[in-house]
Amino acid sequence: MAKKKPDPFFIGWAKKPPKSLQGFLFLISAVLVGAAAGVALGIGSSVPDPGDARFAWGAGYQTFTGYVDAKPYPLLRLPAGENGRDKPHAMLISGVGKRGMQQLAGPLDGQPVDAGGILLKRGDLDMLQVGGKVSLRAAENPVPNFTPAPAEHLGKWRLTGEICDGKCYNGAMRPGVGLAHKACANLCIIGGIPPVFVTTTPLLGSEFFLLADENGEPLSSEVEDWVALLISLEGEVERRDDLMIFKVNLDSAKQL
Repeated sequence: MAKKKPDPFFIGWAKKPPKSLQGFLFLISAVLVGAAAGVALGIGSSVPDPGDARFAWGAGYQTFTGYVDAKPYPLLRLPAGENGRDKPHAMLISGVGKRGMQQLAGPLDGQPVDAGGILLKRGDLDMLQVGGKVSLRAAENPVPNFTPAPAEHLGKWRLTGEICDGKCYNGAMRPGVGLAHKACANLCIIGGIPPVFVTTTPLLGSEFFLLADENGEPLSSEVEDWVALLISLEGEVERRDDLMIFKVNLDSAKQL
């Protein structure tokens, strides 16, 4: 009786597998590599786009002359022509790190100022990280014939979106949104960084709203519970230059 030929099997220390197994092993390897690549692509595509937000390091240290609004959070009101814009512009301002500008801006409220620092920008929203030689001070040469226009009241709205801190969302962090960023955003807001409401759909062409309480004052510490969540909020909307301000009652907040 003829001896039965032994079944081939893979030997881990062998230089190469038996010929009869090579095709099978190649197929399995190709499937595993393809599956891993597919999973990696799926995970990568599911991550939200952090957006085109960044520090404008290439522009270097910049200086601006305008007026300061100290409330609800410090703003720099700039005339048309400043920074290449053809209309008046309102810009958020902050200190270095997670510090707001309330201490410096308060005594200068409503006055012409010089401000210097590094610009952060995301879409139509921008912020000046104030510091350096100029920092924030009374203007040496105020802009002639410029007085900021009064706020334009745009009625009551219920909007859907996410509360973020205005600095990280503007490019200090990427991404500056979502639950993974909640603790960082809360630390910024506690430190005085302006909170912004980023809506899921634009209102009157704007997706970014500086937040305030119903009286136009800074928000209470209750805001920390609602940061980084998809929520709806109700309140009055007003416009200062090209910046929208959403004056809300946090009791109206609903998680979606």
